[in-house]
Amino acid sequence: MHEKRKSDHIRINLEEDVNFKQLTTGLEDYHFLHQALPEIDLARVDTSLLFLGKRLNAPLLISSMTGGTDEAGQINARLAEAAEAMKISMGVGSQRAALEDTSLAPTFKVRRYAPTALLLANIGAVQLNYGYSVDHCRRAVEMIEADALILHFNALQEAVQPEGDSNFAGLLAKVEQVCRAMPVPVIAKEVGWGFAEDTARQLVEAGVAGIDVAGAGGTSWTQVEMYRAQTDVQRQIAATFIDWGIPTSQAILAVKNVAPRLPIIASGGLRSGLDIAKCIALGATMGGMAGPFLKAAVQSVAAVVDQITVTQTELKIAMFGIGVDSISALQQTRRLLKKRA
Repeated sequence: MHEKRKSDHIRINLEEDVNFKQLTTGLEDYHFLHQALPEIDLARVDTSLLFLGKRLNAPLLISSMTGGTDEAGQINARLAEAAEAMKISMGVGSQRAALEDTSLAPTFKVRRYAPTALLLANIGAVQLNYGYSVDHCRRAVEMIEADALILHFNALQEAVQPEGDSNFAGLLAKVEQVCRAMPVPVIAKEVGWGFAEDTARQLVEAGVAGIDVAGAGGTSWTQVEMYRAQTDVQRQIAATFIDWGIPTSQAILAVKNVAPRLPIIASGGLRSGLDIAKCIALGATMGGMAGPFLKAAVQSVAAVVDQITVTQTELKIAMFGIGVDSISALQQTRRLLKKRA
């Protein structure tokens, strides 16, 4: 059942149009004020940063996607090899399948392909209401020798899944317990509908070490579930929520307002290094991408490396184009302008 769901998810993301219909990331509302005289050398533009104690070559996360099937294992291995080669970070997909059936663990175990990369373990926060404990969280981290744990929040996806785990009652206290007890930092991540200010405040108070906003405007998981639906009734319900969510740009600003010093990962519809540059100028620490990397990983490690190279180079040129030569300077820039409505 679980394996079929995972292979469905990969296939649908590759073959179908699963984007939001009208709702966008909001990043198109922003543009950089071009600097014709940058006064810096492009060759010296430095995209590196320190994140959760590790030095990364670029503020780029290969966002959590998959695991639990042979195909997913191959995709994860390629992503990990590329992440190691390019010195960026990577998250694995939800490890629930492997916690419940240890024979699936090898599809997540990518540390041997990425001995020094920043790796993020991942489980659904709602599982804490379905018998999961701090021990399960520890096991997820140990399974892949992760540097941090992602707890993902996917209420809407669970709600439109016929088999969904949709009891989110009293979850915050359990999230707090995990944050207090875990030996590694815990990152709260949406899966494509974003966080509002009040939610971000609750999570910060619960002790999360970072927030991945995963805003609206990229892959819509209600759309993915619509293609998986077995009946017209399920399809109709999923289709209704195609444009639900908080756009990525708004979610970044919301979290920044609540916790200006908290590491923010911007994801949800990012498609280029220019998008990442805009997110960092809005207040994010780094950008995460899934879709473009999934398409590359189905081909080869080289295709993933190419995608990383393109993204990092776009980021570099965007920084050069506004005359900043470091990520901290990009975070401080005043050259990101919002288009007048």
